[in-house]
Amino acid sequence: MPNELDAIIEQWYAHVDKGQRFYVTAIDELDHTIEAQHFDGDIEEFTFDEWRALEIELAEAPENWSGALDIGERDDLGTEITDTTQRDWNAPQGEFGADSGERRELPRDEPGIDADAIDVEADLED
Repeated sequence: MPNELDAIIEQWYAHVDKGQRFYVTAIDELDHTIEAQHFDGDIEEFTFDEWRALEIELAEAPENWSGALDIGERDDLGTEITDTTQRDWNAPQGEFGADSGERRELPRDEPGIDADAIDVEADLED
């Protein structure tokens, strides 16, 4: 039995038989296709005729709706999360994360350390 649901971008649907949810991401009127992304990230394209033949119903967005949208990083959800301060970026020779505010300098006489580069970076901090 054909469904009567119109495809709506940003609307969640569920297969009646499987309960699998998917999200409509695009509708192409010229090609007569509907693009959907399943909760597990798989993308599928339906023709308008295939859409009408689907046994689907409207569905609520899943609790963890980011699964279908490929949002992998917490920052992608619109938050600004960082534990790196400006001082950490400006002090590459210092001990990272030192809470005391004091820097532990690296020894200048170790092989492989360019003392001139250290002096240049120290001048930049002033």
